[in-house]
Amino acid sequence: MALIKSVRGFTPQLGNNCYLAENSTIVGDVIVGNNCSFWFNSVVRGDVNSIRIGNKVNIQDGAVLHCTYKKTTIHLGDNVCVGHNALIHGATIHDNVLIGMGAIIMDNAIINENSIIAAGSLVLENSVIESGFIYGGVPAKKIKSIDENEVKEKILKTANNYIMYSKWYDEL
Repeated sequence: MALIKSVRGFTPQLGNNCYLAENSTIVGDVIVGNNCSFWFNSVVRGDVNSIRIGNKVNIQDGAVLHCTYKKTTIHLGDNVCVGHNALIHGATIHDNVLIGMGAIIMDNAIINENSIIAAGSLVLENSVIESGFIYGGVPAKKIKSIDENEVKEKILKTANNYIMYSKWYDEL
């Protein structure tokens, strides 16, 4: 069973139809929308500040979400895919965003809608990622634009697939 833990008087609140892998952890001031999934070894630590997660968000294996005490919060919009072993620390991520495997998003970064952060990228503190682009590298830089079809095929399809994957575990 997943670890859902109250801290400092805050208890995580989960929306409807959320999947939590047995060793996922959600702690403290965390509010989650509907149809979200938290995969194996993922950690969402709302102990030092708030974390807000929209609908159809997937936090994949080994990903970590955390904030800086009294300074930063996390806001994830709808249809956000957080890849395996990614780290989001005190950032805002708008709707329809894919964060690649092993990417790091630092404090006060803003990832605007319909964007992709490539695997292994580092989005520096206070960075603003433009809507409709792929960013990659260390530090992350604009690589190319993405069109509406790529948003549907790469981001929305992944968000929907993770809802499907979570249903497989209901069958066990």
